[in-house]
Amino acid sequence: MLPIAVVAGLLIGLSLGALGGGGSILTVPALVYLLHQAPHAAATGSLLIVGTTAVGGVVAHRRAGRVRLAPGIAFGVLGVAGSYTGTRLSVSIPSDLLLSLFAGLMLVAAAAMLRRRHATAGPPGRASRPRGGTVAVRQALKIVAAATGVGLLTGFFGVGGGFVIVPVLVLALGFDMPAAVGTSLLVIAINSAAALAARLGSHASLDWPLLGVFTVAALAGVLVGNRVASRVDAPRLTTAFAVLLIAVAAYSLARSLPGLM
Repeated sequence: MLPIAVVAGLLIGLSLGALGGGGSILTVPALVYLLHQAPHAAATGSLLIVGTTAVGGVVAHRRAGRVRLAPGIAFGVLGVAGSYTGTRLSVSIPSDLLLSLFAGLMLVAAAAMLRRRHATAGPPGRASRPRGGTVAVRQALKIVAAATGVGLLTGFFGVGGGFVIVPVLVLALGFDMPAAVGTSLLVIAINSAAALAARLGSHASLDWPLLGVFTVAALAGVLVGNRVASRVDAPRLTTAFAVLLIAVAAYSLARSLPGLM
């Protein structure tokens, strides 16, 4: 079990460090299908792993100048209410339904990452410059809605939501990709902490030694991912990860849908 936790942690940390998201969405399936954790306990453990790993990623990216603190903190704080609400909503959801919904989320994430691949392959994004008060208000509303939605996803499924955060930072705030990746990890850390605080004590006991090994491996992976972010072709890496998400989603649906019939 521990070797599996090490390999899974390394891969998830690698994705978080390199892409600013994506890897966290595989934490719950890894805990459920590879390490045989109950779905609700896996969602709680995922928040601990993802939040801790994101903090490590923030430190690494901050040293490289790829984290914008003020916008990241604002985005994260806006998502706290959503994190709490999502946590409360997930408590009464049957395990098979939760996993089926999670598989659907993975498919959405894969589609979003493939769209982001094309955006990454194009010319660098430029900072958006609102031309009037109406445009500025509309942009602010989009950011608030996105932050709340990311918080809901974090609380409900135990994921970081980086696959949503990064495109919003690029398209709505005009961040370049490296800054969006680094800042998204700060948002993930804040949302994960809020959702974890709401979940602790409300679910089955956690396997702390297993989670500890998983988290340490993920921290090592995120440090490697930080280096990968500046050296590897990002569109190619994103495409490969999207394909992996689709495969895991298909497996999750095959396992969980029969329990709903």
